Amino acid sequence: MFRRVTVVVALAGVCLAPAACGGGAGEQGSEEGPVEVVATYSILGDMVENVGGEEVELTTLVGADSDAHTFEPAPSDNAKLAEAAVVFENGLEFESWLDELYESSGSEAERVAVTEGIEPLAAPEEQHGEEEHAGEEDHEGEEEHGEADPHAWHDVSRAMVMVETVRGALVEADPDNAEAYRANTKKYLSELQELDAEVMERTKSVPKENRVLFTSHDTFGYFAERYGFEVDTALASVSTEASDPSAGETAALIREIEDSGVPAIFAENVSNSDSMRRVASEAGVDLAPTLYTDALGKPDSEGGTYVKMMRHNASTVADALSG
Repeated sequence: MFRRVTVVVALAGVCLAPAACGGGAGEQGSEEGPVEVVATYSILGDMVENVGGEEVELTTLVGADSDAHTFEPAPSDNAKLAEAAVVFENGLEFESWLDELYESSGSEAERVAVTEGIEPLAAPEEQHGEEEHAGEEDHEGEEEHGEADPHAWHDVSRAMVMVETVRGALVEADPDNAEAYRANTKKYLSELQELDAEVMERTKSVPKENRVLFTSHDTFGYFAERYGFEVDTALASVSTEASDPSAGETAALIREIEDSGVPAIFAENVSNSDSMRRVASEAGVDLAPTLYTDALGKPDSEGGTYVKMMRHNASTVADALSG
């Protein structure tokens, strides 16, 4: 079930009838050129690009270093959805703005939720109990998800399921190029299998007592389950979606970090790094190099692709917590 959030989008000059615009759903084969597809955010876009290769023309709505939770669609996004044959989305209520955008665009594209075949974890609120979130309503703008945690890509084995879903959708939309999609996927899945083993091995160096992730975003539940960590969500208020924590909240955060004994906390490429830096300094711990969470980094960065992002995150976590 998708949660609807009203998004006001200017539609002037945007064609809302896909057939009249020359786009829309249905099979698009090599005779008509690449299949036009949309991915909602950069991590998913990278997966689609690896599977689709030259056979797809990809538009990614939420780009590098951008937060899908605070994304505001533009009129050009309506046009891209109207022209697309397939829209790839994460699902699990990750893209709260998509239902309204899809409807306003008049798109007839097939919507594919790539988490459909994944057994989801409970959302952080469900994992940690309601008593830890008393007074949560006072934090306006904080992230809200449904009952399931949408951040499945932080477990590489689940990311492989997402990739297989992308392959199936592209084969159905463009059967003329099915063999290319299958070959691309086979190659990419082999790379992801190696990546999963690499992340597993790289994070083994972290001592048991340090295997706690203090981050500013409730995004590492799948990573923690797969690679043997715990997640502390005390820093969740220090994000792009919340105002700076109050003095009392900051003092409580510092005490919790000090009591845990961890040597470092982690900022993310969609978080408020200034606030994180201040908390780390007052708690007497290191602020580790930035992790990539809900978005890739710029193409030339250490998080420029999904594989590079996961490799960077694993190394950063291991280096920061092994000391």
